Amino acid sequence: MEKKLASITIMEQKFLQKSTNHQKAARIRRQRGYQWEDTIVKRFKKAESWKAFRLGSPSIALPDILAVNTEKSSIFTIEAKSGTSTSLPVPADQIERCLDWIKTFDIYKNKQVLLAFKFLSKKRIDVGVYKNRELREFFKIWDETLEITDCVCTYEGKIYCKVNGVKKELFLKECKMPFKTKQRTSA
Repeated sequence: MEKKLASITIMEQKFLQKSTNHQKAARIRRQRGYQWEDTIVKRFKKAESWKAFRLGSPSIALPDILAVNTEKSSIFTIEAKSGTSTSLPVPADQIERCLDWIKTFDIYKNKQVLLAFKFLSKKRIDVGVYKNRELREFFKIWDETLEITDCVCTYEGKIYCKVNGVKKELFLKECKMPFKTKQRTSA
């Protein structure tokens, strides 16, 4: 009986350890996302005539960032993604909510949804194992004529989606930002 209890205790400890590791990884991912959003907002605020705001948590169905320039009659809703992998996904519902938001602001002449990607200078190879690489940022303009779909941006700056299970490249324009970036022009 004691042997059985000891075995159960060990199993519980391993389960708690795994759960804690997953929770830690999730917290780190959220922190990276928050830091990237915060960086974008600060950059906009330093740019002349721009104002930007983080709109809140993802649970309330808002874009990550709203940026406006009333002098140029411009508004951007921005979905920001950051990470250490070789690709960063954007779910279709996040693009859709960004589009819904800009459509409500009729007063602005230039209304765009931007997808902002930051590939960190370390690439995750395995759990807790990283390799150095070049930091890259991409700011892509969502093409409103496209069907809204899940998509992914690669470290090279190419955007792909899946149509009927087949990988298809989307050719989204780069957005020239009103501030200094580590932006790369995709090949």
